[in-house]
Amino acid sequence: MEASMEFRPCIDLHNGQVKQIVGSSLADQNDEAVENFVAAADAAHYAKLYQEKGLKGGHIILLNPESSPYYEQTKAQAVSALGAYRGGLQVGGGIHAENAAFFLDAGASHVIVTSYVFYGGHIHMERLEKLCRTVGREHLVLDLSCRKRGDAYYIVTARWQNFTEEKVDSHTLNLLAGFCDEFLIHAVDVEGKNQGIEEVLVRQLGAWSQSGEGLSKIPITYAGGVHSYEDIGLLRTLGGGRIHVTVGSALEIFGGSLLLEEVIRRCAE
Repeated sequence: MEASMEFRPCIDLHNGQVKQIVGSSLADQNDEAVENFVAAADAAHYAKLYQEKGLKGGHIILLNPESSPYYEQTKAQAVSALGAYRGGLQVGGGIHAENAAFFLDAGASHVIVTSYVFYGGHIHMERLEKLCRTVGREHLVLDLSCRKRGDAYYIVTARWQNFTEEKVDSHTLNLLAGFCDEFLIHAVDVEGKNQGIEEVLVRQLGAWSQSGEGLSKIPITYAGGVHSYEDIGLLRTLGGGRIHVTVGSALEIFGGSLLLEEVIRRCAE
């Protein structure tokens, strides 16, 4: 069944608060990040809003490592949001085989995983297979968030701080598609900067999704740099209408100028 473009909302959590940050600024040391927006409302508020709008497939991302003194506050916010909209949101950030079931039990539809699978800079198939056995492929999203190095996009881990040796390309997508329900891909170099999307990356993702190999395969959600309604149209064109999109800092609910209702409408056109 062919996918069609959808808006996928987000709730990014850092130091126990809902925030929008510049993705490339994240640092585990002192739990630092450049902030675009810090919400007065809690995560459950946004979860209920997305439920009211009938939005599914959104993601909650915990941006503190488990070693952070803020982690338990951030985790509590995530659990609260998952409970407010059971089955409507995915969750990622520090997910591994030992804690994945906890977040599914808390109400997540899927767990989102990067670092556990790409430990040490390479794909660890035994870890991926263990996750599939633990939670089921139907509950697993692989986060292939990436940064550009040379002419290629490389998957990054540890809250986007560490490059792996794995490229986001058709080989990687074909290899991993059989082990998960969806891909989530943050274009980290433009994440939170409100300067436009990573066009080359979106074109590559769209080409794979429309190819003979990718056409019947799994959904991809792209996040990063959307700052205008025109960007949504451009993403639709470059992605062949098959790439879902997340908008963060540019949304008026996160201090930006784009209206949530209008973004939803344009994605559904």
